[in-house]
Amino acid sequence: MARDITITARELSPFEQLVLTLLCDGKTNAAIARETSHTEKVIENTISRSAKAFNIKSDPDTNIRVLLALAFRTHYGDSAFDRLNVPCSHFELGANGEKLCNREVH
Repeated sequence: MARDITITARELSPFEQLVLTLLCDGKTNAAIARETSHTEKVIENTISRSAKAFNIKSDPDTNIRVLLALAFRTHYGDSAFDRLNVPCSHFELGANGEKLCNREVH
């Protein structure tokens, strides 16, 4: 089933960006809570608010964390790949040897 995921209805706060960066690293809510010195409930609420910013709605067939990670990485970049040393398939080398992302090229 295709999903309508908005790039963002609003910009994410720095804390939301931090939480989603950690989510993209594969961390659990408990691990994110420990790392940010917040409660798991605060992390759950932050993830829920962030999902709403991307127009991601919960249903029995949807893993919100997966869609949210994909939406976040699409909007804010592939830094999770950078930390894992996984090359992004969108990059090409430019004329001067610089890395260029061709994701936007049609």
